[in-house]
Amino acid sequence: MSKIFEALKKTEGEMAELALPAVTGDAYDAPQQVESKPVPPEPSPVPNDEEEAFAEQETQAPVTGPVRTLPLHIAGDAPILPFQAGHSREGEQYRIARTKIIHHPAQPRLVVVSSAGSGDGKTVSAINLAGALALKSGSQVLLVDADLRRSSIAGLLGIPEQPGLADYLQGQCSVDDIVIRVEQFPNLCVVPAGKAHANPTELLDSVRWTAVCREFRRLCKFVIFDAPPMDLVADYDLIVEQCDGVVMVVRQDRTNRQQCLQGLASIPKDKLIGVLMNCVTDWFLWKSKGYYPYSAAATDR
Repeated sequence: MSKIFEALKKTEGEMAELALPAVTGDAYDAPQQVESKPVPPEPSPVPNDEEEAFAEQETQAPVTGPVRTLPLHIAGDAPILPFQAGHSREGEQYRIARTKIIHHPAQPRLVVVSSAGSGDGKTVSAINLAGALALKSGSQVLLVDADLRRSSIAGLLGIPEQPGLADYLQGQCSVDDIVIRVEQFPNLCVVPAGKAHANPTELLDSVRWTAVCREFRRLCKFVIFDAPPMDLVADYDLIVEQCDGVVMVVRQDRTNRQQCLQGLASIPKDKLIGVLMNCVTDWFLWKSKGYYPYSAAATDR
């Protein structure tokens, strides 16, 4: 049994159980129900004149214009959007993760994908989760690169970096300008990170960030945010504040155990969707090869 898996199992009773499968495995438990307690209503804050004017402007000018449609340019050996022939195992695991999100009791729509540290594969996992959700007919999905310090989605997908989220938050363009519809996946749109000329924390701690999240929710059924790693910068907390749930990516051969436990403990219990184990190969809970003749590509083992 891996040390990470042992550490995660020790957290039973303290936080939600694992709710998502490994990328190359499928062990998961049902999430625990979180008892909700009535909270007395708090008085509504009185917005300042700038907030009122901006909110009114956003309400009066919804996104109605056309968005750009561009093809993706992905390296043939990149582990991105593995839904074609030859990748049945990986594609099936992301479909399982998709099912866990769609049928989650909380019905999360704005989902943050993050990790305890860098290098665990959160960005690739965010791209592939968004792609799996977009395979469902009638499901408009938006993938947002919210890691404004070390953005990588545009480079991995072969699309322009600008204009993007940072440009919108700095007031340099509209929402229409930053959304790119993917030619190969008609139900998938992407918002690149753009270029931040100011401190990303200040951009995310703004009225424009709250407003754009509200607009994303209106436009799409699911929004997947690639967020910075947990507890490294304040950006992550500001992103989670506006979203419905968090998927934590853990890499068996890389994630630091102590960082993993600290990251799990920092996620609000009502927002933890599950843990996605990345780059797991032939572990003890993995199904035997005899399972795969039941998949769509029976010859790909």
